[in-house]
Amino acid sequence: MDQLIAKLKKLEKQNYRSYQKIKGHYDFKDFTLFIDQTQADPYAPASRFRAIRPWSLTDLQWLQEKSTDYQIAARDFIARQFAALTLNDNAINIFIGEQVILDSTSVQFTDEGIELRFKVDLPADGRSILAKKALNLITFHLPKIIRRSTIARELDIDALKNHCEIYEDQQSLRNQLSERGLVAFVANGSILPRLSGASDKPMKEAIPFESPESLCVEMTAPNQGKITGLGIRKGVTLIVGGGFHGKSTLLHAIEKSIYNHIPGDGRERIVCDTNAMKIRAEDGRCVHNLNLSNYINHLPNGSDTENFVTQDASGSTSQAAWLQESIESGASSLLIDEDTSATNFMIRDERMQLLVEKAAEPITPLVDRVKQLNEMLNVSTVIVMGGSGDYLDVADTVIQMHNYQAVDVTEKAKQVVVAHPNQRSFEGESELKAVSSRSFDSACLQKILAEGKFRITAKDTSSLRFGKESVDVSALAQLESHTELNTIGWLWFQLAQLNGWSSCPTKEFDSFLNSNWAYSLPNYIDASKPRTIDVMATLNRMRKARFKN
Repeated sequence: MDQLIAKLKKLEKQNYRSYQKIKGHYDFKDFTLFIDQTQADPYAPASRFRAIRPWSLTDLQWLQEKSTDYQIAARDFIARQFAALTLNDNAINIFIGEQVILDSTSVQFTDEGIELRFKVDLPADGRSILAKKALNLITFHLPKIIRRSTIARELDIDALKNHCEIYEDQQSLRNQLSERGLVAFVANGSILPRLSGASDKPMKEAIPFESPESLCVEMTAPNQGKITGLGIRKGVTLIVGGGFHGKSTLLHAIEKSIYNHIPGDGRERIVCDTNAMKIRAEDGRCVHNLNLSNYINHLPNGSDTENFVTQDASGSTSQAAWLQESIESGASSLLIDEDTSATNFMIRDERMQLLVEKAAEPITPLVDRVKQLNEMLNVSTVIVMGGSGDYLDVADTVIQMHNYQAVDVTEKAKQVVVAHPNQRSFEGESELKAVSSRSFDSACLQKILAEGKFRITAKDTSSLRFGKESVDVSALAQLESHTELNTIGWLWFQLAQLNGWSSCPTKEFDSFLNSNWAYSLPNYIDASKPRTIDVMATLNRMRKARFKN
């Protein structure tokens, strides 16, 4: 520490770039401070610091004996403690998820101890260094925060254990879904509505969720014991009901429960299949060498739908592409809301069939493929549907949302189908073909990076800057944080080092993420573990990506 103090004292009123002289590591006796990266000027991204505190000084060694899931939650809890201690200090910042617990790099458990990774805005007057203020920040204020967030006596240990046990329970419930034949589970008493469109916190005085008895299942969690709630079964599930009764709210709670939620969120006993993908229409997106023939064929312009390429997809084409890409990437469930879907991809009713003959319609609507997806590819679908009764013919389960409560109307739906038979023609006569995965040219990533000065950044969940290209991912509703996009960008960087054609990029990314992924990334970025399916969904939206069948 004395060395750092001496360096800082010499920098008073020097040009801001002189802060680079303090990069290095410093012994604070009970922890080691690393200054990995300093900002070039006061308006640049904040400087990157790390601190490692030996286990023997924390009284938290018992965490080393816990499961991986328990440790992920414990790391999140410590990061939140650090964040709480910096709440009134804009100069120090650590990444934490909002209402979810992410496997992030903010706190790492190593053999040496607890490692904290955070940002510091180094003080300045204009572009001149304020060394005295920096000394107070780095050698007095910061050490107190590091010590208080990494020692047992300063933590609420009961809250820590509860945080970890709730995470463990969610993981356990999710692991039981497949063997129970479920896509998702929504526990009784859950709070689904959110505070507002700008806040993911639970709505106050919201009506707690209750499952209809006929669809109620009992699950067992290791810490909370028996939990009852709605089991959404594999197959084709419709969520129906009047406007403003909670259809999309239920789907939103399900789609966000690929993550584990913090205690008090209201969704901490809702879990969804990890490989469930929310898809929608996405006009104007690119599509790369994709076989769409299951859903689109004989286009009037003669385009090859078995090797379809476009930089400007229509609504129906983009949704069909997203569906096919998701299956290619390992999706086992699809989540769809009719409000964000292309109508002509979802349905062609009887009257439209009579007006426009099948020979003049290149689209095979989802209503004629959705059952086949389940029976032939084992891909389930959950659809919010309020406008088309044609889906009642193919639904295995129909849930009506009424005043934010679920009602099982499956039998009533069957009666409606019998009493009002559908006169539309089935348009899925051709067999649903299994489509092989595309290969990807890793060399194109290297070129894109080099042309863009090797920049890899994400400021929010709407886009990823990779080299000179900005990838629009604003449609990926299940992405929780820009830190997942940071990881995705650096996974691409690793794939680029292969510098050839990858026959199955999904497997490559799986391999990266199932190894010690956090330590294959630079230690100066905020990163969280993404799903492989989201890594691929982002790659599919890179306009200069190169795929081939």
